Amino acid sequence: MKPLHWIPLATVLASPCLCASAAEPPRTLTVGYYDFPPAIYSDTQGRPQGPLVDLTRELLETAGYQARFRGLPSARLYAALKNGTVDLWPGAPGKPELIADTIEGRETLAQISLNLYHRPDTPPPQVPSSLARRGVIVIGGYNYWPAVNQMLHDPQLGIRLHRASSHASAIEMLQHRRGDYLLDYQIPVNQVLQRLGQRTLPYVNVYKVPIRFIVSRRLDDSQRVIDALDRAYVQRLEAGEDMSLPGE
Repeated sequence: MKPLHWIPLATVLASPCLCASAAEPPRTLTVGYYDFPPAIYSDTQGRPQGPLVDLTRELLETAGYQARFRGLPSARLYAALKNGTVDLWPGAPGKPELIADTIEGRETLAQISLNLYHRPDTPPPQVPSSLARRGVIVIGGYNYWPAVNQMLHDPQLGIRLHRASSHASAIEMLQHRRGDYLLDYQIPVNQVLQRLGQRTLPYVNVYKVPIRFIVSRRLDDSQRVIDALDRAYVQRLEAGEDMSLPGE
């Protein structure tokens, strides 16, 4: 019978090990992004900022993970998703160069409007016919939706592209008639106009870009991760939380 006396003591000794295991920190996932202010961007200290950062961090925590953000130019971000140095990206689905190397979530986190802006003294354009042989201002370094890129480079339309270095400079170019139209996203344009104390520019909507979680297939459990993030979004939505981004 003596060996049986050791069972309660063995259980007590094992308990701290079980508690330590349960207290392990959540797994960290590297979240890639490129600057798209004010939704997501790096501040002057290189730290991630914006409501999409907050939403991503909260959903990862709900799903049992923690986020480590990494800001990259778009081309390097896509390469990092392919080679697995970035685990996921809250971005636009359907990128042809990423389809073979990523898994896209089902849930749409946000809808970001891509608009064609014009001056108040010009009539609303008909897309794409009004753009033929006209000058369209775009933001340098932005990678638009494939159908939009095809339209911009359609030889039959002959659109003249004028590239701006920032949203503010693009708006200034339009106002100073250095282009006929401005193709830009609604959230950053609204932010710039509000900062400058200017009225909203007239526009027609060209496309609504969905934002979803996109996970690298280099993760061994990529499907489980994307499913957990989708469930976290639905869980918070059903709890009555406002999941929209400011300026949508």
